[in-house]
Amino acid sequence: MATHTIAVAGKGGVGKTTICGMMIDRLIEQGKGPLLVVDADANSNLNEVLGVEVDTTLGAIREEMAQAELKGSIPPGVSKQDYAEMKFSDALVEEKDFDMLVMGRTQGKGCYCYVNGVLKSQVDRYVNSYRYLVIDNEAGLEHISRGTLPHVDTMLLISDCSRRGIQAVARIAEMVDELGLEPQRMLLIVNRAPDGQLNAGVQEEIGQHGLRLAGVLPQDQLVYEYDCEGRPTSKLPKDAPVKAALHRIMEDLDL
Repeated sequence: MATHTIAVAGKGGVGKTTICGMMIDRLIEQGKGPLLVVDADANSNLNEVLGVEVDTTLGAIREEMAQAELKGSIPPGVSKQDYAEMKFSDALVEEKDFDMLVMGRTQGKGCYCYVNGVLKSQVDRYVNSYRYLVIDNEAGLEHISRGTLPHVDTMLLISDCSRRGIQAVARIAEMVDELGLEPQRMLLIVNRAPDGQLNAGVQEEIGQHGLRLAGVLPQDQLVYEYDCEGRPTSKLPKDAPVKAALHRIMEDLDL
């Protein structure tokens, strides 16, 4: 069975990562693992949403590689490519039902294209071992647009329930088209709607931009409480309104 790639995108602060985490939890619950999870948002915290500790990121490896090259501390007889691949394996977090890579933030200057190349080669090598690849993206879709990650089957655009939020994801949808990404399907999920209902003005905005609405998630106080308590929001109870609504959307999408 071919790996199904799900990419989640949206501007910061709309609950994108929480939704991504709950989706991963649902796929695992349904026995659809193993999953490869890629946190490609430099400002994201998907590992915290999933309750997973991450010791290193690919961004940190970029910095370490740059410093090692400057200082000449790459072990003798080891090529830069082999050294990067060795370090890459250290960044893979292995859990029972999923493996995870965190891109992280790059602080230094310079080109680290060889590390992105290693990422691509490793993902290409192992991705067929997973039933699902789930990517939590930044709005810029950098890693998809550069071809670092595979073709997207399902692109989910996440917005809050404001007109400006819809306008923001509409710009992301335009970017997807401009980059020629051509996902098999691209859908909108509106988050944090009061009582799970959309205002007529928001519905109008969605229609004006030709966005395909997959569903609406209600504002859920429990998400706030879990976050304040430092508990993984992916582990909300099944009957939590936001989680129940997301499960219905996933069922409709055959995910």
